[in-house]
Amino acid sequence: MSWLSRTELLIGPEGLDLLAKAHVLVIGLGGVGSFAAEFIARSGVGEMTIVDGDVVDPSNRNRQLPALATTHGLSKADLMAERLLSINPELKLHVRKDFLSPEAARDILNQPFDYVMDCIDSITPKLTLLETAYQKGYRIISSMGAGGKFDPTQVQVADLFQTKSCTLAYYVRKRLRRLGVQSGIKAVYSTELVRAESLMHTDGSNFKRSAYGTISYLPATFGAVCASVVIRDLLGEPIADYEASQLEARKKEQRKREEFFRLQAKRKAKQALKK
Repeated sequence: MSWLSRTELLIGPEGLDLLAKAHVLVIGLGGVGSFAAEFIARSGVGEMTIVDGDVVDPSNRNRQLPALATTHGLSKADLMAERLLSINPELKLHVRKDFLSPEAARDILNQPFDYVMDCIDSITPKLTLLETAYQKGYRIISSMGAGGKFDPTQVQVADLFQTKSCTLAYYVRKRLRRLGVQSGIKAVYSTELVRAESLMHTDGSNFKRSAYGTISYLPATFGAVCASVVIRDLLGEPIADYEASQLEARKKEQRKREEFFRLQAKRKAKQALKK
């Protein structure tokens, strides 16, 4: 019996074939990305590229898949590579132990991918990845802030520019608009308000100046939802939350246009009365 027999019962041989032919890029192998990468591998995706230049820190053990008492100081990318190949020895796996500089982003994205998964929690490399991937026309799923929150039932999928109640998403949207990106990036985010008292400041290394406290299960939930978006999209399955956000965006734009024309008509009527 194939190790994917239960998956085949759900998606059929045609679905398995679609996933086997797909190449998914996962950047960031922390609390979100490590779980996302494992779920992608367990779905039967045939080719993956994983990217992370960091090593395991003791503080990672509360939420990151490769973080154990026995793995402190070891490369997250190497640990995840070993784990993914233990799940699927036939996986075509590319491993890059890079921190995402603009140069590294351009180099990594200079090859074809069926999906790009942004699991980075620092704004500067996140923006670099999203802008580059967007300009190249890749399908993207981007994880927003999982820190400082508790409730997994408030995790949703939407167009990045329709997200709300997420500080990280706010800053990413703002900066991307300046770069000419206005829509078309799927995002996983939470509507739960962040616990501001859980914020701590860091030394600024690896583009990260602060971090929120995290609970074990929430980054994993974000990773699961990110992986589900990729898998559903590759299989042509609907993503209801995202589609609803797109519909709401179109309605909002329509209301803006209607208000614009209403005000124009009002001004013209006033001018006509003056004459």
